[in-house]
Amino acid sequence: MDFLAGNWSKGGKMNKIEIIQADITTLPVDAVVNAANSTLLGGGGVDGAIHRAAGPELLEECKTLGGCATGQAKMTGGHQLPARYIIHTVGPVWRGGGNDEPVLLASCYRECMRLAEQKRLRSIACPAISCGVYGYPVEQAAEIALTTVADCLQQDGQSLEKVYLVCFGDAICKAYNEQFARMNSEHD
Repeated sequence: MDFLAGNWSKGGKMNKIEIIQADITTLPVDAVVNAANSTLLGGGGVDGAIHRAAGPELLEECKTLGGCATGQAKMTGGHQLPARYIIHTVGPVWRGGGNDEPVLLASCYRECMRLAEQKRLRSIACPAISCGVYGYPVEQAAEIALTTVADCLQQDGQSLEKVYLVCFGDAICKAYNEQFARMNSEHD
């Protein structure tokens, strides 16, 4: 794992958000987030990589879930992944920003954090949801991801100790790190 950013501290509580560039399917965390399509039956990008690495049992379990709406999330076992669980979420397709895309993207992160909290998980790894073929502008997506995750971590009783924001490619890493630096400077 290549750690690219440090800790996020807000409100006197230390919560770790780490931006990394890594293969999300190899991370030994309690849960990985799958940027899925609404069928949950596999696809390209992160979704395809997670399905391939988790093995055919993941597809069989996903068939029982009845899909997933945009902005929502559902959980399965991790199967052949090092992660115990997979949290599947469906991000919005970017259509210019006037179709509730920011609200739906924030909901993806909130719902993933909510499911992680229900299971009292300690660590989770999230990809840059909607930043691939769904075309979400990376700078805007990074701000939504970091702000939403940081807000969720501030809730009393939060079990998560570490949230990895996993970037694929240099442009996404750069955008996430720049947003992270802005947020840290605002809270110093």
